[in-house]
Amino acid sequence: MGQILPNSVLQMSTIFLSIVIEAFPFVLLGCLISGAIHVFLTPERVIRLLPKNKLLSILFGSFLGFFFPSCECGIVPIVHQFLKKGVPSYTAFAFMLTAPIINPIVLFSTYIAFSNSMQFVLWRVGGSMLVAFVVGIWLAFVNKDTILLTQEGQEIISDTTACTHHSTQTIKPSFFTQAKEVLTHGIDEFFDTGRYLVIGALLASAMQTYLPTAAILQLGQTKLLAIAVMLLIAFTLSLCSEADAFIGSSLLSLFGTGPVVGFLVFGPMVDIKNLLMMKRYFKGSFMLKLVGLITILTAAYAYLV
Repeated sequence: MGQILPNSVLQMSTIFLSIVIEAFPFVLLGCLISGAIHVFLTPERVIRLLPKNKLLSILFGSFLGFFFPSCECGIVPIVHQFLKKGVPSYTAFAFMLTAPIINPIVLFSTYIAFSNSMQFVLWRVGGSMLVAFVVGIWLAFVNKDTILLTQEGQEIISDTTACTHHSTQTIKPSFFTQAKEVLTHGIDEFFDTGRYLVIGALLASAMQTYLPTAAILQLGQTKLLAIAVMLLIAFTLSLCSEADAFIGSSLLSLFGTGPVVGFLVFGPMVDIKNLLMMKRYFKGSFMLKLVGLITILTAAYAYLV
C-alpha cells in the first residue's frame, strides 16, 4: 500500500508528539505544585515571607527559582497561583522568568552542552537575572494597568475572603483532606492548562515543519540579524529549558556567541505554548508589552555579549 499521508504531515506529527511528551510531566508537576500552593500558602504566610522593599522582593523572586526549580512548561499555573495568594506581580514574574533557567538541572545541562564550560552558564544566568530585574521594576513602578483577566480578579477577591474565613476557624483539616484537595485542584488545573499545551505544540510543530529553515538561517549574516533569527528559532522550537542548550551549542559555529546566548535566555521566557497558557490568565495587552520588553532586553544583552 502506498503512503497515505505526505512526509511533511508525518514529520509534523512526530515533532508534535515529541513536544507534548517532553512537556507533559513538567506541566503536570507545575499543576500539582499550583495545587499545593493553593492549599498550603495562605495570604498571611505570603506577607510574612516577602521583603517589604520592592527591589528586595524582585531579587527574592529572581533567586527563588534556584531553590524552587520549575521547567517553563509548568511555570504559568504556579505564577498564577502566586498572584492569587497575594504575591506581588513584580515578584511572581521575576520568579517566572528566572526559575526555568537558574535551577540546578538547567545549569548543569548547559554546562555539559557547551563542553564543560562555565562561560555560557554565567552568561545565561546573568541575562535571565537582568531581564527579570528590569521586568520586575517595570511591573513595580511603571505598569499601572491590571494584568489579570476580569474573572481572575474576581477569583482573587473570593479566594482572599475564603482564606480569611478559613483562618477564623479553629478546626484544621487533616493531612489527607489537604492532600486530596491538592490533587483535585492540580488535576483541574492540568486539564484547563493542558489544552493550551496541545494547541501550542501543534503550532510549534507546524512552524518547524513548514517554515523555510534554510532561508531563515541565511538571514543571520550580521550580528543583529543573527540575534533576531535565534530569538525566532527559540520561540518556534518551544523547547524545554533542560534540553535547549544542546540545540544552542550545535548552532554556535553558525551564528556566534551573542545570538546563541540570546537563544538560551529568550527561549525559556517566551515560546508558543507558554504564551497560549498565559492567555488563559492574563490580559492580551499586558502580554504584548511583556513580550516586547523581554525581546528588547534579550536582544540588547545578546548584542553586548
